[in-house]
Amino acid sequence: MIEVGYYVPRDEGFEATDDSILVESLGFKVTPVDCGRNNLKITVESDVKLAEAILNKGDEMEKRFKVGHGYDVHRLVEGRKMILGGVEIPYHLGLLGHSDADVLCHAISDAILGAIGGRDIGFHFPDKDPKYEGISSILLLQKVGELAFEKGAEISNIDATIVLQEPHVSKYITTMEENVARALNIKVEDVNIKATTEEKLGFTGNGDGID
Repeated sequence: MIEVGYYVPRDEGFEATDDSILVESLGFKVTPVDCGRNNLKITVESDVKLAEAILNKGDEMEKRFKVGHGYDVHRLVEGRKMILGGVEIPYHLGLLGHSDADVLCHAISDAILGAIGGRDIGFHFPDKDPKYEGISSILLLQKVGELAFEKGAEISNIDATIVLQEPHVSKYITTMEENVARALNIKVEDVNIKATTEEKLGFTGNGDGID
């Protein structure tokens, strides 16, 4: 709702952070009103795709919400770095793999690929291909996010759990969440990463690997 007003001269150096401030600077009164979630603001290219989906599908879009499940495991060995969520964790053992063996990023990648029907991470980045040897899994995650975008998918949130006995990684969780959010171009508050042990049971409890 906009009420008729009058022109107000702008001070030198005036900056507007949104459209409502520009309108108010002209002497109009802006009154916010409640609206549905479908009345979204178009800012970036992905917003356009979402708006098109809303216009073309309407309420049917809610029925197309999909969830993917991802799982990965890597062995702990000497002479390798431990990389989780793009963070190097100080530890005497590291994760064995063709890439940097970031088990967290691999599981998230598989979950996204599962949601879009895109096979798995090994299909897109085979461990027989030398160009992926030692590659950062955060970079692979970014490529998976781009693939999802190309298919018209919008990643709403990520929830992941790291299962390991040692080391303690709680102080690195925030940085991991920031790295994953940046790679997928989503808000950091939409990424939730947890870590837990298996009470010294199984291969993770014995310190043989991480999943």
